[in-house]
Amino acid sequence: MKKNLVTLFRIIIALLFIVSAVAKMYPSPYFAISTFEVKQLYPLGFPETIAPWFSRILIGIEMALGILILQNHYLKKIIIPATITLLTVFIIHLSYETFIDGGNSGNCGCFGELIPMTPIEAIIKNIVAIIILSLLFFILPKDNQKISKLWPIAVITLVSITGIFISAPIKSATELTLPTEMSTDSTKTTFIDSSSIKKDIPLKEKVILDTIKKIEKTKEEETINEPPKKKSGYAPFFTKIDNGRKTLCFFVPGCDHCRQAAKELTELKRTNKNFPEILVLFMNEEPEKIPDFFKETGAEYPYKIIEIIPFWKLLGTGKDTPGVKYLWNGNEYKYYFGTNENQFNPKDYKELINKPFNQLIK
Repeated sequence: MKKNLVTLFRIIIALLFIVSAVAKMYPSPYFAISTFEVKQLYPLGFPETIAPWFSRILIGIEMALGILILQNHYLKKIIIPATITLLTVFIIHLSYETFIDGGNSGNCGCFGELIPMTPIEAIIKNIVAIIILSLLFFILPKDNQKISKLWPIAVITLVSITGIFISAPIKSATELTLPTEMSTDSTKTTFIDSSSIKKDIPLKEKVILDTIKKIEKTKEEETINEPPKKKSGYAPFFTKIDNGRKTLCFFVPGCDHCRQAAKELTELKRTNKNFPEILVLFMNEEPEKIPDFFKETGAEYPYKIIEIIPFWKLLGTGKDTPGVKYLWNGNEYKYYFGTNENQFNPKDYKELINKPFNQLIK
């Protein structure tokens, strides 16, 4: 009975750590690990040069501990204490996150995107794991110093970490650098100066003068009835994005929610002749699915493909796909993102784009 209980406990802990490591590489290693870095490590203050190394080593250690709990070398002296220590660090981090942001929403990233889990759920899971490990520690006999060896532990740990680096190689800084901002058109708005019109004009030209004044006044009103131009920061991807009204989208080719948002935008564009031009920034994850993406959404739009980490940076901290921005002369007036309360709302967007400039609140 005691032996069976020990075996059960070891299998539970092994599965917990191995599944956690594998889940952080789902659905594809580089995409999943990069997402983990941006969403979990960057907010903690990890430098961009350190985060890729730390994430891969951490996942490798998780994998190694999951395997090592099943072997008998230094189980009580090294493996169980190391596992409890790691879980304790996770609990401290998750407790802080819960205190700062609240623990009833969001994904803590413990199981990547495979099994979304809130920080509170993760804390409970880790506490249960520590209890199991503590029971295991007291049930197991002392390590046999004569047969226990360090080299199996070192080899398994090294192989696990190396395997993660091979599965998701770290990309060079050059590959992750966004293009340098290109020069854009003048950001100044030109207004008509009515004082430049001569006043001493013969009476016979009064009708012509009145007509000119009306035309100039109309042009001035049209000019004022739009925001002054500014640089949005997206000119490296679309050179004319800061001219006029644009719909900028952040999509992942294989994302079902992104495809749904694209369908809704296409439908809006079909029923509105003055719909803001649609431009798409795709994440470089399964780019071969882009033709199918456009086929399913019913239209093709100008697009650029961005590497995973730069894409997440452009999307913004704490934000998720699909992302849809309403830009007018480079000014941002609305940003929809994710699949929760801030998700894209076609009805709301239709009302928004039909509003004149003086009714928009930035």
